[in-house]
Amino acid sequence: MDNKTQEKADFTLANAYGGVEMVRADYKGQAFSKHVHEGYTIGVIEKGAQRFYRSGEIHTADTNSIILVNADDVHTGESASSGGWQYRAMYPLPEHFENISNDLYDKGKFAPYFGSSVINDPLLTDQLRLLFNQVDNNASQLLTETIMYSLMLRLTLRHSSLRHVPKDISGSKAKLLRVKEYLDSYPAEDISLKQLAIIAGLSQYHFIRQFKKMFDLAPHSYQIQARLKKAKTLLKAGVKPVMVASDCGFHDQSHFNRHFKKALGTSPSKFQKQAVLYKN
Repeated sequence: MDNKTQEKADFTLANAYGGVEMVRADYKGQAFSKHVHEGYTIGVIEKGAQRFYRSGEIHTADTNSIILVNADDVHTGESASSGGWQYRAMYPLPEHFENISNDLYDKGKFAPYFGSSVINDPLLTDQLRLLFNQVDNNASQLLTETIMYSLMLRLTLRHSSLRHVPKDISGSKAKLLRVKEYLDSYPAEDISLKQLAIIAGLSQYHFIRQFKKMFDLAPHSYQIQARLKKAKTLLKAGVKPVMVASDCGFHDQSHFNRHFKKALGTSPSKFQKQAVLYKN
């Protein structure tokens, strides 16, 4: 049987904090291209092993280990074992962690930075599996949020650090951040390389080199990731995939499907069906 027919990824939104995205995945030959998530990736390898790129290095996560990817960290993913790999993961947003830091550090809000890409923490692994089990069994919002808060608290206290970013960023870095914010704000726009270079105040040559050095993605690749972020939001809101493709700036449905599958391991239509929305 072709490995592609065996790939499986089931997405849902947990009944917690307005809906935290989660996935149960079983992959054999799936290979994720470089991509980003708006939330953190916190996952447990249930079977096999995964190899992935993050923070400039290649990492391998074995069974029972935990994968940590910061929000907006560029990463990939593929099997590191002959039989593929299975995992469960949650994708809390930076603001979920900011609420915890607000409780911990006397009103000081910040999103933690996880320097380690793979950790071994048996208690945290048990907490994650307990959370996934409760979500599978439709636990109450109170119970789900209590477990999630507890594990995010442990992550923050034991495995995170503060990334020291200057409050005042000057020069080309500030201009490159403006370009990134522009692409995030207007992902569907068919903007030219020249226009982005003008925003950055750089030649097109230096803009491409410096953008990739700072964000680990070429400008056109980051634009695709920004479009996928918007696409996920629209799909969760019930917009038809064919309309999402157009609204997010993809050339056509097949172009949209191809990039979505390479980044998320499932099709837009399947993602939409599985992403259960919890409305107050």
